[in-house]
Amino acid sequence: MNWLGLGLLALFGFGCAVNAAASAEVVPSYVGSGSCGTCHSDALRSWQSSHHADAWLPVTDQTVDGDFNDAVFEHRGRTTRFFRDGDRFLIETADVAGGPKVLEVKGIAGIAPLQQYLVETEPGRLQSFDVVWDQEKKTWYHLYPDQVLPPDDGFHWTGPYKTWNARCAECHATGFRKNYDASIRRYESSQVETGVGCEACHGPGEAHVAWAAEGGSGFRSPFPGTDTKGLLLSFRETPATTEIEQCAGCHSRREAFEDGNPTPGTPFHDSYRLALLRAGLYHADGQIQDEVYVHGSFLQSKMFAKGVRCSDCHDPHSVRLKAEGNAVCTQCHSPAGNPAFPSLALKSYDDPAHHFHETDTDGAACVSCHMIERTYMGIDGRRDHSSRVPRPDLSVKIGTPNACTDCHTDKTAAWAAEALVQRYPDSRHRGAHFAEVFASARADTSELGADLLDIARHTEFPGIVRASALNLLQNRVAEDKRVLVAALLSDPDPLVRAAAVPFLGKGQDDGATLIDALEDPVKSVRIAAARQLLRVPLEMPSEPVRSAARSAQREWQESLAARLDFPETHMALGGTALVLRNSKAAIRAFQEATSLDRQLAEGWIMQVRLHMAVGDMAGATVALQRALQNIPDNAILLRLRNQLSQR
Repeated sequence: MNWLGLGLLALFGFGCAVNAAASAEVVPSYVGSGSCGTCHSDALRSWQSSHHADAWLPVTDQTVDGDFNDAVFEHRGRTTRFFRDGDRFLIETADVAGGPKVLEVKGIAGIAPLQQYLVETEPGRLQSFDVVWDQEKKTWYHLYPDQVLPPDDGFHWTGPYKTWNARCAECHATGFRKNYDASIRRYESSQVETGVGCEACHGPGEAHVAWAAEGGSGFRSPFPGTDTKGLLLSFRETPATTEIEQCAGCHSRREAFEDGNPTPGTPFHDSYRLALLRAGLYHADGQIQDEVYVHGSFLQSKMFAKGVRCSDCHDPHSVRLKAEGNAVCTQCHSPAGNPAFPSLALKSYDDPAHHFHETDTDGAACVSCHMIERTYMGIDGRRDHSSRVPRPDLSVKIGTPNACTDCHTDKTAAWAAEALVQRYPDSRHRGAHFAEVFASARADTSELGADLLDIARHTEFPGIVRASALNLLQNRVAEDKRVLVAALLSDPDPLVRAAAVPFLGKGQDDGATLIDALEDPVKSVRIAAARQLLRVPLEMPSEPVRSAARSAQREWQESLAARLDFPETHMALGGTALVLRNSKAAIRAFQEATSLDRQLAEGWIMQVRLHMAVGDMAGATVALQRALQNIPDNAILLRLRNQLSQR
């Protein structure tokens, strides 16, 4: 066992001493959004009307919009009643273990287009109920109308994947801390303010209030990282990426490294690992598929590449668009252009000669063609922020959706592709596309290593595309080409660097490159290097290198400790224990995963196989019996039962 593994094993006993919330960082205290309004009254009023302010609401007569006047909702044989008892809002539902039960509404998620209600199923644990209120139709509806799950299923509304504390709260609150105790599976979560307040973006305001009180003259903040006005993040004269990454903390599909909100201003890749263009999340051409919350698609856009930031289109306090309809786009895309973006083509876009639709119709809207909308949570439309040109020709080749047949549902993709050829015969937005390689690689139908590597090395592609190509490359890269992958450890984009790390380990110079990754300025890359170090025997030539390795290992441990309420974390811990050849630790990790999610087939299968591998047939039999009680029709478990019966 290598020296790094000895430290990691502390995690496997769930007596982990790592406190993900602990930090030596000294930051100002929070003062509350109301304090900000003392000076910034216009900004406060604008914010008070925003969805950010209403992201998490207290339960009052003024905030509850749903019908709690003995309203009854039926869903596939399960009845739910919404009613009141004085000032308490209550939900009586049969859709719960041991039901029916009466649960009190403890919080409200969101304001439009739907309102979701939070209940406390055990002390400290908030769950988001799956029957929600449609604000437009003024009716109750089920988020998953085709779904009927048993109450012990991980994806049931009472399960770990629907726990508000774990999956949602940090993006609906200010100064949130999850505070999960894995030893008793209990939350003691806290937040400074429900809703996304001023300090969620600008940082704790204590030093700024002190600056204002002193009139600004001669003020010296005692807190590292604050500017001359005592702010951690003012957004004035900051790079576009600073603003974008602050928004992306919540508006992205990602894996958090911390136990709640990172300090505003912390670079995105020091706080999160962004989900790449994986099947199920994104279509092969990068269009949104599952709910991915904007950032991953925006990174693919030319606007991001040219320095456009969120506040160029959205008012930062009300979060509304800065203009109506196409006017938000023609701020820049017009004959006048915008001096901030000199590479723009100066021509008319809001014109039938460009969009070939009648003015002021849906077809003439820029977003209809360039920002397709997909609906999540039943009624919540989200737009794809990659701002792409429609490619029905790709739809013909690989089946990806396109904006044309989104609207013209009676037409084929071939019809749309031909129409664009006729209208734009000289368009450069046709021809080869990385989507064709990605689609084939996802299907694993051909040897595509060279093509994927070419995409990864092509610096004109967005970083998220290049990193996704590396993710798909896996074992397709030839040995003589690994040096080309290793060279990407010096790429400017941390997404690319992190995606290149798993390829290290077989080349002659990989040790030195991996050491560089352990000392990378970005945490997501360092964590990737710490994970890889488990799989790569590496001599530590000096104490500075050993120190860098210990530091990266600690960051990885902290990121895991911050997610011990996630079944998938324990699956990762089990896999790590297997790499370290510690079967007992692996079994404990897989047991915890299935305690949190009883339908997690992979966790049960690994328990049975590991017990069998160490000759513990009694343990394998018990694990198999428990597994089949929860997922009786799983083919692999049934095969394992046959194997055990023959021993």
